[in-house]
Amino acid sequence: MAEFAQVIIDITHEKVDRPFQYRIPQRLRETLTVGCQVEVPFGRGNHIRRGFVVEVSDRAEIDREKIKEIAGILEGSVSAESQLIQVAWWMKERYGSTMNQALKTVLPVKQEVRPQKKQWIFCLVDREELNRLIKEAARKKYRARERLLRAFLATNGIPMELLANQMNITRATIKPLEEKGILMVDSRSLVRNPAESYVQSKEGGWEEEGLTLNAEQQQVVLQIKKDYDEGIRKTYLLHGITGSGKTEIYMELIDYVRSLGKQVILLIPEIALTYQTVMRFCRRFGSQVSFINSRLSAGERYEQFERARNGEIPIMIGPRSALFTPFRSLGLIIMDEEHEGAYKSEITPRYHARETALYRASLSGASVVLGSATPSLESYVKAMHGIYGYFKINRRAKANSVLPQIQVVDMRRELQEGNRSIFSRNLAALIEDRLKKKEQVMLFLNRRGYSRFLSCRNCGEAIKCPHCDVTLTLHREQGQENQLICHYCGYHIPRPKTCPSCGSPYLAPFGTGTQKVEAMVREVFPQARVLRMDLDTTSKKGGHEEIIAAFGAGEADILIGTQMIVKGHDFPAVTLVGILAADLSLYASDYQCSERPFQLLTQAAGRAGRDERQGDVVIQTYSPKHYCIEAAAAQDYEGFCKRELEYRKLLHYPPVCAMMTLMVGAEDETLAETAMGKASRLILTWEKDAGENGQLQVIGPVNAPVYKLNDIFRKIIYMKSENYAILIQIRNRTEELLKQMDEAGKVNVQFDFC
Repeated sequence: MAEFAQVIIDITHEKVDRPFQYRIPQRLRETLTVGCQVEVPFGRGNHIRRGFVVEVSDRAEIDREKIKEIAGILEGSVSAESQLIQVAWWMKERYGSTMNQALKTVLPVKQEVRPQKKQWIFCLVDREELNRLIKEAARKKYRARERLLRAFLATNGIPMELLANQMNITRATIKPLEEKGILMVDSRSLVRNPAESYVQSKEGGWEEEGLTLNAEQQQVVLQIKKDYDEGIRKTYLLHGITGSGKTEIYMELIDYVRSLGKQVILLIPEIALTYQTVMRFCRRFGSQVSFINSRLSAGERYEQFERARNGEIPIMIGPRSALFTPFRSLGLIIMDEEHEGAYKSEITPRYHARETALYRASLSGASVVLGSATPSLESYVKAMHGIYGYFKINRRAKANSVLPQIQVVDMRRELQEGNRSIFSRNLAALIEDRLKKKEQVMLFLNRRGYSRFLSCRNCGEAIKCPHCDVTLTLHREQGQENQLICHYCGYHIPRPKTCPSCGSPYLAPFGTGTQKVEAMVREVFPQARVLRMDLDTTSKKGGHEEIIAAFGAGEADILIGTQMIVKGHDFPAVTLVGILAADLSLYASDYQCSERPFQLLTQAAGRAGRDERQGDVVIQTYSPKHYCIEAAAAQDYEGFCKRELEYRKLLHYPPVCAMMTLMVGAEDETLAETAMGKASRLILTWEKDAGENGQLQVIGPVNAPVYKLNDIFRKIIYMKSENYAILIQIRNRTEELLKQMDEAGKVNVQFDFC
């Protein structure tokens, strides 16, 4: 039984890594747990202060005689802080990290936000007149004016900053409308809720039109409500095809849970957290909504969490970090696009938001809804085993909207028949057809840049990053010199004129990225208006929203981009989606190398024909018979899962079993090898003992797929077991071993659970 407790006195202080150790009195040892709020003597005067227990142990860190004793446990309901500390402790134990690392993940750092003034633009005309003005702007082809006026269909007040940064609207567009008395410019104090930029004004604004759910949607909502009314709190998997109206179901459930006085967290991958998405929820729930994302400063994020803690907002929308919103009465967690890799943290603790959401829901007495058109295999298997509730929606929500026609083009045959273009003949013909019909096209390639690498045709050497074990990617920007850029560490150099290895002038680019596709589209279809959306074009604040708004307003015919263009967007005028290289990652060294492309292809195909017009999708591939490609073309999720699970069972990969990876890294390559050698000897000994019963399988150690990353050499070892507890024990033993190394501070140790 633990004898000592680490206590943080001020949970909102910037330095949450400064706990104080206290002795647990005998009378409290059976009741005191991590997360408890306690009273402790503090300072020279031993004044009684309140604090939170963040860790318990049997080891004294200083002289036992100098350790003060906890005065008592505060009675009453569990606070939001207590619950989050319990979540941090669970993350530490499950994923491996220090308690301080876990606390910094779940607790916002206190930072103040300076008040400031902001210019707002208000619409002064009624809805009928606004619609007339929109039609007039469209007729005269005033694209920016039309886009501006359309924004006021959802709200009658918009910050100038949002119009400029996210919708590319300038004062030149606003001024004539202001002079005619259609718009008014006013300065006012910055509203504390960032969602106010999207929220309609109830005075003179317009209400969100009532939703009418179809029979499939109603069945889902009614069943979850029934369970909730009966006190049943569980996890549900909502498996709905693209365009099936999952968002409408979310809003109905949020409305219901809110009517019971509960609070809601809606998780959305950062890449899908767009103006278009947030606007829908703000129009339905108004000022009840707030959101966080990576564009908010630490102070702004902290302020939104404080508003949630104080009960000012009951609905929080955001990426995985929104899961730690300090709600006191959490009733529902919704996780949209639950299959997305963005829900997995890339820094320690390497938690998965899905598992963490389930744990937090269990502490709160909340239900969880996981939604996706292509659920992760982990969630699907649990649903099939009855661990999760399961709902399947097979038709699109919009009347007369059906799934697109999908054709697979074998690019090997295209080459054999003389077509050396990146566009198959079928795709090129369909693009021409859509341009004539004034319909829109999306072209998807999950690789940015102009060319994948630059190689010498004399000696064969490719130009690599000096800090990472990867080739540099060629980028071209208008008006700028060509650049070679590392997509891992950001290192960049101008394109050399001669080979650094042999001095030959014969350097040639190989491979294709989104920049090169853009150049080819402009050459082949000179009449088309083209936009490109990838990490390069969206790096500035509001860049993502600006491109989406322009494309949605019809200012471009073709949108080219990486995976960010195929996530959650709804463009009624898009009737053609071209997938230019479907098999880019099919043969990667990753057990999910078929699952992820299947999900991405299915999501990409779902962007076409979302309105009444029939959509077409062209999948270009060099592996047309791969089961991933065939299943995506047939929109056959169940067929793909059946085939994929057969391979997972055969090779003993998740979700059939648990898998843990240990990565050891150091700037000194020899030190990395020494540390991994010690760890692997311990692990292989464990495998010998546990392996006799088939309880543990070890692969490696080997070099990591990217061996050198930002000057760190990395070794990796994989462990698989059906018994998760064995992997936890190995992690704990290995952590202790590596901490005892003489140069432990120079070694990076990272555990990752799959």
